[in-house]
Amino acid sequence: MSAAVQEMSARPPATERLADFARVTTDDVDEAAEQIGRIFCPHDLKPAQARASGFSARHNCAAFDGFSINYVAYGGTVSIDPGCLERFFLVQIPLTGSAHIRAGASRFDAAPVRTASLLSPTIPTQMIWRDCAQAILLLDRRMVEQRAAALSGRAAGAVEFDPAIDLNAPSGRHLQASLAELMLLAEHLGPSGRLSPAAMAGWREVLLDHLLNGQRHGLSDAIRTFSGQAERLPRALRAARDYLADNAGEPLDLSRLACASGIGIRALQLGFRRHFGVSISEMLLDVRLAGLHTRLAQAPPDVSITDIAFELGFTHLGRMAGAYREKFGETPSATLRRRMS
Repeated sequence: MSAAVQEMSARPPATERLADFARVTTDDVDEAAEQIGRIFCPHDLKPAQARASGFSARHNCAAFDGFSINYVAYGGTVSIDPGCLERFFLVQIPLTGSAHIRAGASRFDAAPVRTASLLSPTIPTQMIWRDCAQAILLLDRRMVEQRAAALSGRAAGAVEFDPAIDLNAPSGRHLQASLAELMLLAEHLGPSGRLSPAAMAGWREVLLDHLLNGQRHGLSDAIRTFSGQAERLPRALRAARDYLADNAGEPLDLSRLACASGIGIRALQLGFRRHFGVSISEMLLDVRLAGLHTRLAQAPPDVSITDIAFELGFTHLGRMAGAYREKFGETPSATLRRRMS
């Protein structure tokens, strides 16, 4: 069991998650349907009791680029009918209570530690939640479909997953561990915190890998067939990323980078955009900023910020300072002062 899952398991079952990211808190059914519908999609929401006795709704949402992590809880028993989600995929991992899921022809019960659900945007869905709270991962439909197309060698199109996730299978355990880690990270960052472009790209990679390689879907066989060719590019990109990290202090030389990775410059440029979500130069900037922050956090009092910046390959101190502030929320000198104080 991962440390993140252990930490989540150690909390009382009813503990609210992502409390600083509150979007909806209400005991009114109509208000809950309207407000949560704006965040996810329009849906019918009905309590099992005509008077909605014991009904409550809570939705907390930490949004990132291309995905979000959510905490959604309903008190009482409610039926939820979103039809087809259209714009996104939803991974729903129960924390408390239970949910009965109807997704197309599939029918199953989701419950903590046993079964989660993965809702595809083109499959009509209906649910019944019973005093249920769930950690919900939302992923942009276009992002998932484009990655599935790249992995399978086919044109982008609808991807439909088997909706039941076995949380006791290795792939289910790994997915749950990653979502637990992402939720803890969001809570640590808080609403004003930001992930660097490289960290954001890394999380997209992890989440897409869990879905497309861990859960059965309509393109699973095509991806396996195409894998011999498709895997060359990710390996090349990892080699390129390692080369950037090892040579961050040197001027960017695309010819040398292409030689180190074993593929052409244009393939590298497209690969960085597709797989990391940033350009090569943006990745290099992030590596240099991370190195500068580490050096300053460990520096002696008489260190020269300018000297360290030049050693790491920065040539324009004004742009460096602006990018550093955007990434870490403070100036390089402020980081150094904290070290000295």
